[in-house]
Amino acid sequence: MSVKVYVEGGGDSNPLRTACRQGFSAFIRKVGLAGRMPSIVACGSRENAFDRFRTAAANKQTALLLIDAEGPVTATGPWQHLKRQNNWNRPQAVTDDQCHLMVQVMESWFLADVGALESFYGQNFRKSALPQNPKIEEVSKRSVETGLEQATRNTSKGKYDKGKHSFEILAEVDPTLVRCKSRHADRFLSELEQQS
Repeated sequence: MSVKVYVEGGGDSNPLRTACRQGFSAFIRKVGLAGRMPSIVACGSRENAFDRFRTAAANKQTALLLIDAEGPVTATGPWQHLKRQNNWNRPQAVTDDQCHLMVQVMESWFLADVGALESFYGQNFRKSALPQNPKIEEVSKRSVETGLEQATRNTSKGKYDKGKHSFEILAEVDPTLVRCKSRHADRFLSELEQQS
């Protein structure tokens, strides 16, 4: 049975959800899962991702949830974080291994592979405008977003736009670099390796 990953992202339009699926698939494939890839379900909002994951789990599907933490993670586990953050309860018969957080947001992963950002944006990309903390999970959501906007505003592609750019960049990011700088990303990718 194939693993389904219910991902926050992709907004409300079909083209954006397709881009989300393609971006995450390209990122995950580089981990060495070609031929045994999970199915990516782009859910739009975090609430919709949680609802769809909960339904899949209730139907005994092999499912994982992947959403932004939206802040620093100080809880002992992902469900404890989501209880504090959103007042969500862990669904019955679901384990901690089925819940995964992008800390603090998906774009935090981009900070682990600045070369991918430079390659994507090209000339006039200002690397120095990005947050310089090598502990990318400590960089606030606001700092990540502001840094990306400042670093990209003079490029030919224009300032960072989540809808237009995020999933194309994700497809280019090296998961090995992300795993080295994000324990939560490593936890997610390790779970996929075990499940596949």
